[in-house]
Amino acid sequence: MTKIAVVTGAGTGVGQVVSKKLSEDGMHVMLVGRRTEKLEETKILCKNNVDICSLDVSNPNEVENLYKNIEEKFGRVDLLFNNAGVGIPAKTMDEISFDEWKYVVDINLNGMFLCAKYTFDLMKRQDPQGGRIINNGSISSMTPRPGSIAYTSTKHAITGMTKSISLDGRPFKIVCSQIDIGNAETPMTQRMKEGVPQASGKIEVEPVFDATHIANAISAISKMPLDTNVLNMTIMANDMPFVGRGWLIVFF
Repeated sequence: MTKIAVVTGAGTGVGQVVSKKLSEDGMHVMLVGRRTEKLEETKILCKNNVDICSLDVSNPNEVENLYKNIEEKFGRVDLLFNNAGVGIPAKTMDEISFDEWKYVVDINLNGMFLCAKYTFDLMKRQDPQGGRIINNGSISSMTPRPGSIAYTSTKHAITGMTKSISLDGRPFKIVCSQIDIGNAETPMTQRMKEGVPQASGKIEVEPVFDATHIANAISAISKMPLDTNVLNMTIMANDMPFVGRGWLIVFF
């Protein structure tokens, strides 16, 4: 039986690379994102059957309709890579407007909640029961980059969400993991090569790593039986300034 995967934020970066890998693994992948033209680019890269759904993950009605369509067409979902996320330019909290704060919270927290909620609901009701949710947490779930209070707050919240889903999903064979990524080479991290602010106040160039390693990690987790979980995984550029002295910084 072909497994069904949903990938949010599938149009670019990590979401695109993961979608390609899951399709190569033989999954039917639902590509979810805001921009249809970007999803079409991902579709071209995928080896097997894919569907495209352009929506706003922070809109409850749109997410609910997505899962109604998935249930009608496939009858089940086996994997959610809960990946969609946004950031804003670095600012201290007094400089951030409430609209900026709400924008980040709506996508990074409310959107991930909604996608997980409707995935959980279908996994609970389908036969055979269960499946796997993988949340993209970021290293910001552990420690912040300067000027990232909105993003960091949402990613800390995702850690709590992951553990709650993992606990509440046990009776229904629903497994939840979190992958925390540091400096994957994507369009979002081009600035790392030019230099980014450090906690010390300096501007430093940071190393990046090939995002295909993330896709391979998620592929490996997705193939595990539902009695086995990788609750947390950190995958990062080895030489990035995260492990070491007190001037910890992260990718977001």
